[in-house]
Amino acid sequence: MNIKKENTEKTAHLLEVKDLRTYFLTDAGIVKAVDGISFTVDEGETLALVGESGCGKSVTNLSIMRLVPSPPGKIVGGEVLFEGKDILKLSEGELRGIRGNKISMIFQDPMTSLNPFLRISTQMTETILLHNKDITKKAALQKSIEMLQLVGIPSPEKRIRNYPHQFSGGMRQRVMIAMALSCNAQLLIADEPTTALDVTIQAQILELIKSLSTKLRTAVILITHDLGVVAGMCDVVCVMYAGRIVEKAMTDDLYANPAHPYTEGLINSVPRMDLRGKDERLFSIEGQPPNVIDLPPCCPFHPRCHKAMDVCKHVYPPAVTVGTGHETACWLYNDEQTVADALAKVAETAEMAKSTQETPR
Repeated sequence: MNIKKENTEKTAHLLEVKDLRTYFLTDAGIVKAVDGISFTVDEGETLALVGESGCGKSVTNLSIMRLVPSPPGKIVGGEVLFEGKDILKLSEGELRGIRGNKISMIFQDPMTSLNPFLRISTQMTETILLHNKDITKKAALQKSIEMLQLVGIPSPEKRIRNYPHQFSGGMRQRVMIAMALSCNAQLLIADEPTTALDVTIQAQILELIKSLSTKLRTAVILITHDLGVVAGMCDVVCVMYAGRIVEKAMTDDLYANPAHPYTEGLINSVPRMDLRGKDERLFSIEGQPPNVIDLPPCCPFHPRCHKAMDVCKHVYPPAVTVGTGHETACWLYNDEQTVADALAKVAETAEMAKSTQETPR
């Protein structure tokens, strides 16, 4: 009995998101920014959330941290289980024990995340002292210096007394990573951490996050629209579109066998070195992402999809397994009977609505 219990605990996920839904109530209608997504993250694993701007990546992770501004935003359904506890049901006091401690977040622009009026030493030790009641200020300062050294900042004992404006963009991002990991966080959420940096510094920051994840066994959720970044860094990829996950797979499998037409479009949009010099235009997905206010119950990608069928215009496709750990929400992979049943139901609903309108009052 004891052996079974131990095995169950070992296989439990660090983070498990179940049917998460986050809506924004606006004058124009309900914005379904996150509309029923599910995924898991294990210890030491790196998961990528990929998609165009506005697909719900950042809102997903703000929901995990319960940082969605309310109003107008509201988490209307789902569960976010961290170490078995539902974050959505915790009190504010319990949340403060998790944010910045067990779960940390790196935001897109480090300059707006750091207080320009406070020294780096003040901002770093504040986090450590908040979550470690038994540590002294001197010990917290020493810990901060060690973290700056760990992320590759030269002369950390001197630089820690500087202000944010005295650091370059790349160095400020390193400071943010050091702050995020200063309490030995088990999960690190990186929201496009290299957006404001040049290409050379981007590579250094990503390599830093990857090496620290391996060394400290920290799980990482990486939000990005750059599939080139994902290829060399992530274990699992979730492709998002219009607030939903349309494909989920191991990274190698996703690149070798993309299932959803949207995923194919994203991969084909990335310049390839092996095609350099050949007379081939770079692929571009036609059209624009949909307005997610009151979306109809169909596949939101169908107006841009060159493989769209009639059923795509009426019903959202169920998720289908297309390989080991590989799922996609696309009608192309459903059997003919499932497609026929879906269309029959649409026709039946339309007929009922028509008869209702024709019935005299």
